[in-house]
Amino acid sequence: MQQTRPRPLHAPDPYGTPPYGEPGPWAPAPPVQHPAAATPAQGTAMPSPAHGTAMPPEHGTPPPYAGGPMTHAAPYAPHPADQAPVPVEQQAHHAAPPLAGGSAGPGTAPGGPGFNPPPPGGPWQRYDPWNAPAPAGEQRRGTKRGRRLLVAWTAVVALVAGGIGGLVGTYLERDGSSADVELPQAGAESVKRDPGSIAGIAARALPGVVTIHVSGSDAQDTGTGFVLDSQGHILTNNHVVEPAGSSGDISVTFSGGETAKAEVIGRDSGYDLAVVKVTGVRGLKPLALGNSENVQVGDPVVAIGAPFDLANTVTSGIISAKERPITAGGEKGDGSDVSYVDALQTDAPINPGNSGGPLVDAQGRVIGINSAIRSADSGSGLEGGQAGSIGLGFAIPINQGKRVAEELINTGRATHPVIGVTLDMDYAGDGARVATKGNNGGSPVNPGGPGAKAGIEGGDVVTAVDGARVHSAEELIVKIRSHRPEDHLALTVERDGKEREVTLVLGSADGS
Repeated sequence: MQQTRPRPLHAPDPYGTPPYGEPGPWAPAPPVQHPAAATPAQGTAMPSPAHGTAMPPEHGTPPPYAGGPMTHAAPYAPHPADQAPVPVEQQAHHAAPPLAGGSAGPGTAPGGPGFNPPPPGGPWQRYDPWNAPAPAGEQRRGTKRGRRLLVAWTAVVALVAGGIGGLVGTYLERDGSSADVELPQAGAESVKRDPGSIAGIAARALPGVVTIHVSGSDAQDTGTGFVLDSQGHILTNNHVVEPAGSSGDISVTFSGGETAKAEVIGRDSGYDLAVVKVTGVRGLKPLALGNSENVQVGDPVVAIGAPFDLANTVTSGIISAKERPITAGGEKGDGSDVSYVDALQTDAPINPGNSGGPLVDAQGRVIGINSAIRSADSGSGLEGGQAGSIGLGFAIPINQGKRVAEELINTGRATHPVIGVTLDMDYAGDGARVATKGNNGGSPVNPGGPGAKAGIEGGDVVTAVDGARVHSAEELIVKIRSHRPEDHLALTVERDGKEREVTLVLGSADGS
């Protein structure tokens, strides 16, 4: 049930004031007076419990009212007709003071029509813990905390937004949805190079270099060769074509990719050289031949070949030594496959597959045929190991190669220069000693041969050829093989502790 305030006591209203003297809506609120100060006038009727209004208790003490400790009875208020109405702008100065229970004006009950809540800060306003203002210090601390939270949240939002933006950008870039990226690059330039540069040398030499594939009944091999003339003759190593035997297959692939069948014209194991020929091939590019006698240590060189079957490979280096006596082969055990080479040494990388390829000078002329390498695991040898180059490669001088190639093309066989003596291959001293007996038990010096004519005897030690020292029988053979038959040689011979020089004319023997 809705509660109402106790109605105040009023004197009779001669102007027709409503019952109990309730003021009209525009009547100013009378000052509040404690009930004890008000004495009922004589003959004034006491209120009745009409309209559900509680009767005041005895001794003039007002009953408690919900919403405040007590309420005050309002004194008599004149009728609205007896005074001028208060303008709206002045109503604030004439408003009734708040009553207990939050009433804002006379004749209005809490929750009833026209009820206006009391202004904040009144002594009897209801306490609302959610709207209670915080102390000043707390408000300042709350403001600072709010600002810090705002800054923190702003930073978090910025980081999250940046990360999302980066992920989206990355996705779009990978997905191809973003704009294409174009990197700066040099424009087109001339592909021509200085003829003396490595690129210029390679450009001139490559068209004359071929890759050779050989297959036989029980072996196969890959090597390199180069074109000698327009007739289709190609020079390479003997150990490259040897696996073909007498019935194997040999194919030649040119630098442009053209392939042709080839046949062996002649080969020689002592020089490790062979000539093959292709037919029906047009546009051959023979390489120019240089002169290995003109080569000096330190000259730049370029090696071309197919190391490990990688065709058209170009490497470069220098001549690191010349007249380097090497022997290679000997796998057969009878010495028939041993090669003796007075080689050009180079640090241009040479690997298995380079065999038979050209070693060219700065003018692109062939000065040697790449034949042997020194491998870390196998000593020296022609293709003796598969460990690869360690900077020690050896090439047959082109002067020797030219002579042998001409003989193989013209006669199918190569001749070897000889001195007509049997050498002691087990001699461990310095120099090359002539054996005391021949291979068949006869004389170690062939009667009527070049050595016999020069006065060489068994047991003599040859220490130099044309003034160049020799330290073993192999070195003497290498020096002799580097010449042609009928060349004149000056030998330094030691006998009974004394040295003397002899001159002889080299003889000739058929090679194998």
